[in-house]
Amino acid sequence: MLFSIILMKEDLWHNFHIQLSAHYVVIFSMCIADYGLLRLLNNYLPYSKNIFYRVVADIAGITLICLALLWLFNYLIYEILLIPEAGLPPFAVKFAFAMAANIPILLVFELIYYFQSEQKAIADSEIAKRKVLLFQHETLRSQINPHFLFNSLNVLSSLIYISPDNANRFTKALSKTYRYVLSLTRQPLVSVGEELDALDSYIFLMRMRFENSFTFNVDRKADRKNSMIIPLTLQLLIENAFKHNVATEESLLHIQITIDNEYIKVENNLQPSNDAEKGGIGLEYIAEQYKMHAQAVLIEHSEKQFTVKIPYIQP
Repeated sequence: MLFSIILMKEDLWHNFHIQLSAHYVVIFSMCIADYGLLRLLNNYLPYSKNIFYRVVADIAGITLICLALLWLFNYLIYEILLIPEAGLPPFAVKFAFAMAANIPILLVFELIYYFQSEQKAIADSEIAKRKVLLFQHETLRSQINPHFLFNSLNVLSSLIYISPDNANRFTKALSKTYRYVLSLTRQPLVSVGEELDALDSYIFLMRMRFENSFTFNVDRKADRKNSMIIPLTLQLLIENAFKHNVATEESLLHIQITIDNEYIKVENNLQPSNDAEKGGIGLEYIAEQYKMHAQAVLIEHSEKQFTVKIPYIQP
């Protein structure tokens, strides 16, 4: 590179303006190349994947950058400016100078990126906390909304006269459902076993309300009772099925939960209701919660069937 001019003592002050310009050109070129290297590695080999490989990639990258710049500036010096090679430092010396200058530049870029990432992580964490609180608030509001409570109390008042025993069981199931909902502020994740246990009470409430208008089945193909999911996921999906579909004895609503090794699959037949309830917790809320845990909710939709696949979450 143009470090060769710097090392020629007889021209140290005579060509000072040339040397200073050469310094800026070299450093500016290194900065651009190092920034490009950092962007490339951040996209394809971030530190979160493998620190050792990232460090090796950094070293290999700046080595290639220095070699490329040396070749470019040597070509400029010897082929374009026609400066004689005699008396100039050898390639190894120029390469050592280049590496010595380039390593600090890359370290500065890495530090800047690290602090920016830390600030972004803190900001994302705060946003995630707010979203969780919003989800819990919306979930609670959905379950304690006047319409849900009105329907539950109507069923309960009817059962008191028709079947006091069922009225007692209905009251206990309703109490268990609300107790589970209220406990969510202390449980960001729940096990599949806990979710299914709480779901029994909710299904009992729906049985009392819709009677023989739907079928419900849980197929446990894999033992994932200790795996973790977002609280109320299954209940909210089943609630949506009732909200948006007709459920009568003539047109049964079939709800199936399948538990396998990769997903919990919740599916129902499609028979849309004209006056389907609006609002409450929709699929977008559930999907957003799983997205915050780097998981994706899969939705499959056909003319006759609606299926949602829920992934497990590693705590």
